[in-house]
Amino acid sequence: MPRSSLQTIKDEHAALAAMLQSLLLMLDRGPGDEPERFFDVLRAMLFYIDEFPERLHHPKESDLLFPRVVRLAPQTMEAVTQLEKDHAHSEGAVRELQHLLLAWELLGESRHAAFDTAVRRYVAAYLAHMKLEETAILPVAQAVLGDADWAELDAAFANNCDPLTGQHPRDPAFDRLFTRIVMRAPAPIGVGEG
Repeated sequence: MPRSSLQTIKDEHAALAAMLQSLLLMLDRGPGDEPERFFDVLRAMLFYIDEFPERLHHPKESDLLFPRVVRLAPQTMEAVTQLEKDHAHSEGAVRELQHLLLAWELLGESRHAAFDTAVRRYVAAYLAHMKLEETAILPVAQAVLGDADWAELDAAFANNCDPLTGQHPRDPAFDRLFTRIVMRAPAPIGVGEG
């Protein structure tokens, strides 16, 4: 039986992976002749990562999904421990990226390399994190969780309304953010040229 929370998690992972790849595309293209636009889009992307995955997605995994899976499948403890370490580190890491971006924008080219290195390390770690969830946790969850667990998970994840998944209308409070990202960022996340 399909579980809406599993689909929500996968959709949110796909949206985040697209955002991370677009972040790398933007970085590879560089500011060019439009540095204001470039830095504006990168700031918006990092804000999205901080706002949606960090504040909505991770807490539900940590508080609801992981404990249930570990209780019924103790063999997942090592993976869950790693995932929890990642969650604990990622919020600070995205804030550090925001700081490094601001340093590059305001202090110039001497700060570019630090941002570039940090972004590439962050993206690689985040993609590995999502892969671990999708290979070590989600299949086990599907095998061991019962209907009552799924009902609670499905209800909790139904409140995640990440508009970049394409499954939900945009929240008016974040409309400006998503318009900025989608109109200015390159594909796969946006329709801009970068």
